[in-house]
Amino acid sequence: MITLFLTVALVQIVALASPGPDFFFISQTAASQSRRDAFKGVMGITLAVAIWAAVALLGLNILLKKMAWLHQLILWAGGAYLTWMGIQMLRSACQTRTSSSEQTTVVPTSRKKNTFIRGLLTNLSNPKAIIYFGSIFSLIVGNDVSNVTRTAIFILIVAETLIWFSLVATLFSLPWMKAKYQQLAKWIDGVAGTLFVAFGLHLIFSR
Repeated sequence: MITLFLTVALVQIVALASPGPDFFFISQTAASQSRRDAFKGVMGITLAVAIWAAVALLGLNILLKKMAWLHQLILWAGGAYLTWMGIQMLRSACQTRTSSSEQTTVVPTSRKKNTFIRGLLTNLSNPKAIIYFGSIFSLIVGNDVSNVTRTAIFILIVAETLIWFSLVATLFSLPWMKAKYQQLAKWIDGVAGTLFVAFGLHLIFSR
């Protein structure tokens, strides 16, 4: 049992640490908005991971194998949302303006609100989450694992996610990080937006 917990903990932290839509969303929100907004996004992502973990522990891989159309539908919906998010970021990059004395980042009103919902939807549409929980995670946690162990693994996954992204939000909300973001906001938003659009289009057109 201990080996299983250590394996799940290690695989989960590697999955969290690898850059993806979740990381870009939290880091950018923390740097461009308030720490409170970033932590709302963290809670949204954590809830989404809890949903994915619960469904995976109940047999997500079996469901996706039997209902291939559902898997494709999830990919299309996720791709559409990530593409929309990327377009919003690219629009933000284009709206960045420079005053005579300092550079000010103009954050669209739609991006200031509902960071909890945006965090939730970002993870639910995250291709990494779909692949990880639909295959790798399900293979690690076999059918012979007891319900008590599954519950403990669920708590472990949720706790790791909350702690990791809380650290990311705290780091990127530090004053010097915010200052760096303000200096490079146009380029950061542009790169992040391009990556989100790429993620989204890949999901939509991949088979």
